[in-house]
Amino acid sequence: MFTQWRFFSLLEFLTLLLFISQSITAHPHPEFPCNPPHHSSYAFCNTSLPISTRAQSLISLLTLDEKIQQLSNNVTPIWRLGIPAYEWWSESLHGIADNGPGVTFNGSVSSATSFPQVLVTAASFNRTLWFAIAEAIAVEARAMYNVGQAGLTFWAPNINIFRDPRWGRGQETPGEDPMVAAAYAIEYVRGFQGENRNSDGSRRDDYGSGENNSFLEGSDSNLMLSACCKHFTAYDLEKWGEFSRYNFNAVVSQQDLEDTYQPPFQSCIEEGRASCLMCSYNSVNGIPACARKDILQKAREDWGFKGYITSDCDAVATVYEYHKYVKTPEDAAADVLKAGTDIDCGTFLLRHTQSAIELGKIREEDIDKALLNLFSVQLRLGLYDGDPIKGQFGKLGPLDICTQQHKQLALEAARQGIVLLKNDNRFLPLNKSTVGSLAIIGPAAQNTSILGGGYTGTPCNPISYFEGIKEYTGKVSYASGCLDIKCTAHNGLTEAIQIAKEADVVIVVAGLDLSQENEELDRFSLLLPGKQMDLISTVANSSEKPILLILTGGGPIDVSFAKDDNRIAGIIWVGYPGEVGGQALAELIFGEFNPGGRLPMTWYPESFTDVPMTDMSMRPDPSRRYPGRTYRFYTGDNVYRFGYGLSYTNYTYSFLSVPDKLSLLGSFQKHLYNVRMLSQSRDGHEYVPVDEVESCDALRFHTNVLVTNNGEMDGSHVVLLFSRMPATFRGAPQKQLIGFTRLNTLSHSATATSILVDPCKHLSSVNKHGTRILPLGNHILMLEDLEHSISIQT
Repeated sequence: MFTQWRFFSLLEFLTLLLFISQSITAHPHPEFPCNPPHHSSYAFCNTSLPISTRAQSLISLLTLDEKIQQLSNNVTPIWRLGIPAYEWWSESLHGIADNGPGVTFNGSVSSATSFPQVLVTAASFNRTLWFAIAEAIAVEARAMYNVGQAGLTFWAPNINIFRDPRWGRGQETPGEDPMVAAAYAIEYVRGFQGENRNSDGSRRDDYGSGENNSFLEGSDSNLMLSACCKHFTAYDLEKWGEFSRYNFNAVVSQQDLEDTYQPPFQSCIEEGRASCLMCSYNSVNGIPACARKDILQKAREDWGFKGYITSDCDAVATVYEYHKYVKTPEDAAADVLKAGTDIDCGTFLLRHTQSAIELGKIREEDIDKALLNLFSVQLRLGLYDGDPIKGQFGKLGPLDICTQQHKQLALEAARQGIVLLKNDNRFLPLNKSTVGSLAIIGPAAQNTSILGGGYTGTPCNPISYFEGIKEYTGKVSYASGCLDIKCTAHNGLTEAIQIAKEADVVIVVAGLDLSQENEELDRFSLLLPGKQMDLISTVANSSEKPILLILTGGGPIDVSFAKDDNRIAGIIWVGYPGEVGGQALAELIFGEFNPGGRLPMTWYPESFTDVPMTDMSMRPDPSRRYPGRTYRFYTGDNVYRFGYGLSYTNYTYSFLSVPDKLSLLGSFQKHLYNVRMLSQSRDGHEYVPVDEVESCDALRFHTNVLVTNNGEMDGSHVVLLFSRMPATFRGAPQKQLIGFTRLNTLSHSATATSILVDPCKHLSSVNKHGTRILPLGNHILMLEDLEHSISIQT
């Protein structure tokens, strides 16, 4: 009888637990705005009204104190209106990360797919892949929101230009080219915010090159999630000497601002339709970025930005405390709000806005403008539409995270992004049937924490380089060679030498990790840390056969010694390849796929460190021995150029069709251009201001290219189309990327592809006054060594 009673109670208890668990899963947000029956009758809960009407209605119900409480990332609840707390700060750079308080992995979701760091993904030069990754991250983000472990507003992507190779956060960006950064921004934002979703949340299948934009048109359109373009603008210094990101004044010419720093943000807004901008810590020409009304309002007035502007965390405080731009905290609060910053990641506005109003430095109406932007985004996200589980994305949950599909996508991204830098005498790929023993050396080889780089959450099933490689051969030995990446001493060097002598193949994993480059941590040297160079050379000298060098990290490394050493037969840059980086690397080494990644940044020699990191100028200045920056302007030597990357096969190109000339006043164009605006530069070259071109569409053309795979192996290949402007046109780039695509090729076969060229955008430049101009004369289109001249005439 007692046993039966125990069994019955246990069954009831388990049933009760199951019921509670299901209830929590089904309703993880027991407190949500517009919760019936007591809080659903407000006008801001009426989904049939326009977004602006609903937002204004909500604002009208708030007291001044309640309004001020909305100006922080961590918003306190307004219980009398049934509005719970909200956290604006969540992170999703290359997967859901727990850097922000909006995300936690303590709950029914304990991990999320960790995709390659952005710089590696950028090396794929594959727009479709970029969109797919953002879309997958969005699914996992919304699923985590549904179980109360994430917010709806995420602060990614980072689209600053990787201007200086020492920058600790360059790894987070799409690289040094403004066109690539702009293209990445567009695809990430569109994929993340839900462009490929129907109104019921289901996935559309008609996505093609980001051209289907109906989902996000207008300020009343739905959002799956909110993406944020950061850091606005000219931000790329953490801590270098006496300068830090909190006090740095970026002195930028109008030419460089319009030509390099701003284009990714303009594209992120105009074409990606991002719903958030983050203003940066630094000043721009003497004015803190979060207080620069001209730049912030340009985004709204000229680029059509419809969203909210957040400060970087504590960037409002730095206006007063670090930049000392104003005399009082109240001045700082007033300046940023009047400039257009809507929310403070921090507490500065919470502490000083009330007194700023009392002192007459700001009006309540200025706060209302900020709240209109904030509430409008929340309304577009469906936050005030009732129970989120009953909404269009309510079915997403833990089973939609770390799926096989997402893991496979992460693997494909790593495959496409890893770059083969050296392959002497076709050392690679290795034949697993002939590799009897293999030695893996280096402290990063067995460390899965190195795979993600900055802004990495808890990955699903990380695979180290050692784990990935050992699947391909029977006998694998390991030695660290150094204690860690810093490699201040040769702990384990003797063991490394010993296993190198005994192995058929030796692989050394070296490079960087977050102890060398990170947020708030810039590098001072471009060489390998500590004694890593000695370790590599010693191992190479000990091995009877040439060795393979694997380079980790985001920042460029001067590995000239390895590039020129014939004892080092192969070099591979893996960067931070994400959770399945070990598998992707092993597959490349053993020829499971043909490498096709291309470097999205220049690799400079150590001598570049003589250039002050604080010099923001892009163009060279021989009078002060300044070599310029990035492949577009840099005049010095490089270790590896932008766009460099080897394959296991070789490719040749031919132009199938491309015009020889473009006429601004052709008979087929009836006065499309105002010829009175034809101008002449100081060099005597004629040009037309792009703003005066009445129809750029009429000038667009397709460059049709035939790509021939001349090798024995199929391959996924990146085509990079560059242009060079008329000779000696002052201030023009040496060359600039104007188009790219990635295509699958078959061995000993030719594949046709087409790249759209918009001369107003791609063949133009920016003069010293910050005006975009289209030079007349002969422009050269370039595919590797193949060139074609196209003349632009009046």
